[in-house]
Amino acid sequence: MSDIITLPGLGGSGEGHWQTLWERDDPAMRRFQPSSWDRPILSDWIAALEWEISRSRTPPILIAHSLACQLIAHWAPVKKTAILGAFLVAAPDATGEIYLAEAGSFANPPRLRLPFPSLLVASTDDPFSSFDHARHSAESWGSTFVDVGPRGHINAASGLGDWPEGKAIFGRFRAELG
Repeated sequence: MSDIITLPGLGGSGEGHWQTLWERDDPAMRRFQPSSWDRPILSDWIAALEWEISRSRTPPILIAHSLACQLIAHWAPVKKTAILGAFLVAAPDATGEIYLAEAGSFANPPRLRLPFPSLLVASTDDPFSSFDHARHSAESWGSTFVDVGPRGHINAASGLGDWPEGKAIFGRFRAELG
């Protein structure tokens, strides 16, 4: 069984976020820990990701939300460690109307095919990314694309609880990885 590493976005996915709830339910999941959840610096987040992956017994599966999707896109071309795959949720658009000013170093992630299997889940009404941007990101990264309808930013504010639909999508993705 593979290790699973969760990668929250800005703020670190609080108590009611599905990532936090999934971690509580599955002891195989652990969270990467950058120096700051609120003042993200890309190089620090990349180092934290590499360190967390290095602790794995086998190549892990990454579960990224929001800003962490951009982290993965920046990290993939320079990665030093192997992963089994990446489950990406609610990738933000740095050129959109709403973007996190404190996350400027994450803007303009490479639009290159990721060198591992990936799946991108998107909402039709995400305030941080247009649906077209999400679809284009999936195409650029070579990710399977999943439309979950109107779910906002697919976070605690979306009222999803432990997001059973997302668990099912992740379960299918994980099974395909072997």
